[in-house]
Amino acid sequence: VLARDEVTIEAGKATATAQLVLPVELRNRLVRLDIEGERGAGAVALLDERWRRRSVGIAGGDRTTSAPLLDRLYYVERALAPYADVRRGELSDLLGETAPSVLILADIPLVPGASVDRLAGLVEQGRVLVRFAGPLLAQAATGPQGDPLLPVRLRDGGRAMGGVMSWTSPMGLAPFGEGSPFLGLRLPAEVEVKAQVLAEPTLDLAGHVWASLADGTPLVTARRQGKGWLVLIHTGANADWSNLALSGLFVDMLRRLVALSQGGGVPAAAAALSPAELLDGFGRLAAPTAAAAAITEGMAAAMPGPRHPPGLYGPVEGRIAFNLASRLPPPQALEPPPGAVLTGLEGARREIDLGPALLLAALLLAMADGAVTLWLRGGVRRVLPLLPLLLPCGTLPARAGEMALDAVLATRLACVKTFDAAIDRDCLAGLQGLSAVIAVRSTANLAEPMAVDLERDPVVFFPLLYWRITPQQRQPSAAAVDKLNAYMARGGLIVFDTGDEGQPAAGPDTAELNRLRALVQGLVLPPLVPLAPDHVLNRAFYLLKEVPGRWDGTSLWVEQPGGGGGNDGVSPVVLGGNDWVAAWAVDERGRPLHAAVPGGERQREMAYRFGVNLVMYALTGNYKADQVHLPAIMERLGR
Repeated sequence: VLARDEVTIEAGKATATAQLVLPVELRNRLVRLDIEGERGAGAVALLDERWRRRSVGIAGGDRTTSAPLLDRLYYVERALAPYADVRRGELSDLLGETAPSVLILADIPLVPGASVDRLAGLVEQGRVLVRFAGPLLAQAATGPQGDPLLPVRLRDGGRAMGGVMSWTSPMGLAPFGEGSPFLGLRLPAEVEVKAQVLAEPTLDLAGHVWASLADGTPLVTARRQGKGWLVLIHTGANADWSNLALSGLFVDMLRRLVALSQGGGVPAAAAALSPAELLDGFGRLAAPTAAAAAITEGMAAAMPGPRHPPGLYGPVEGRIAFNLASRLPPPQALEPPPGAVLTGLEGARREIDLGPALLLAALLLAMADGAVTLWLRGGVRRVLPLLPLLLPCGTLPARAGEMALDAVLATRLACVKTFDAAIDRDCLAGLQGLSAVIAVRSTANLAEPMAVDLERDPVVFFPLLYWRITPQQRQPSAAAVDKLNAYMARGGLIVFDTGDEGQPAAGPDTAELNRLRALVQGLVLPPLVPLAPDHVLNRAFYLLKEVPGRWDGTSLWVEQPGGGGGNDGVSPVVLGGNDWVAAWAVDERGRPLHAAVPGGERQREMAYRFGVNLVMYALTGNYKADQVHLPAIMERLGR
């Protein structure tokens, strides 16, 4: 499971929106979405390559704030921004170690050299190079050195239509042919091309044409190079040579070109797509049955049924998801039959729990039986002097007394309630997973963790409080602040975790950090410094050099040495943002609930080791610091 989100469908509505915020690397690993707790093909959405968010690098435009519409890359950037991570810069900067999946060049001529060799190598590895024509490209491609990264050879000069010296008027597009990735896109009648560069006629030119004008002149040509593609759009990227960039067709064409960057074949929209893996009635992927047939009419027109069950169709290098839920009609409220009477649940009589009353009656009967027995045996006189000792001198709130009893009887960890159901559930699951690891790797045996309400519950019995910060947490009262100050003064350890290291814009002004600054108002906190390599926390059980959690941030703060905390050098506060409980969290079968990014299972192991060190630090203090004297002690014993 990479991510979870909870939504509530409001009364009178049939849909709700959930938002999963994930890094690009993690989002591109998603293969399916499920409604948790629902088993069925309609509760599953399979994700194919069309859902992946590619990185796109664009170069060749002259960014200007005074006339942005004249920028050669203005329309390209706006068309791809909602669907891809667009990076803009010089070509040499885009060809670094983290080169994007797709490179788009607007009227940039390429001459043989180190940059061109690097670019050709990236295309060989699976990148897609998309180039737009222009006067510079037209002049350089027909020069003596030529252009090595064009799908076809170009003729000298270009073609202008609709000008004063031209016999032809601007021309529209011809329908897309078989084998073109644009097949199935609607052709707007208003799209016209006024100028283009011309391809040199060759015997194999027709096999490289993906789009052409109404008179058959190539408009988009492409060639396979290694695992990648070379694509040339024979007109400009802005509105100088055509109005293609002003149409919705431009967006759709660019999206299909970006989808080629997986390194697979051209998705043929009209080709027969054979079933590869199909969903059964319980939402599980299985091998296709004999009754399942290939989809020949196109994905957009196909409807799920016995012959076309939902699942994955097409070849291995280009699987296409065919989902059921997106093709079902919108849900509608059930219309009651005529004459039916609707009764809400508000007026229904609730069941009465007789358990407490029956237990009280049994207790009273037992006490009456004991009293009668004492009376008959003459023991009442001996019992009467002890009755004042049995009377309660004071009462505790039932909940606080019960919780205090549970906390005292066994050592356990606790997390502070945030009243965010998902966060609180993860926090308990994380502390439960950490407690299980500690039980396996050490002699410490921790009981089930508990969630505490700072306003109602005692905290003094817990060696460690884990406080996961969320932007919506309510401010603790003065009594709760005094309770936490007393807890830290008596040796308690509070772990403040903002969990914001995984955010794309993580920094000093995240919503969680701003909320933390407000929540700790009134708390007596010592001066904090970054965790030093020789700190006891790095060697309380394991020897650590890093302290990752679900995220791999670098900042962890503890009390400054000599800060005057009064806890024998043990920091009462540990502050970070790596979301450790999410890395520790497991389900009822012991399986991780969240992915560790970016290090995977090794990072999760290091997160567990940090958790073990953290608990040992809370339980045993700084005893490990005394081991610095071990060589001197051993030397004295050897004399």
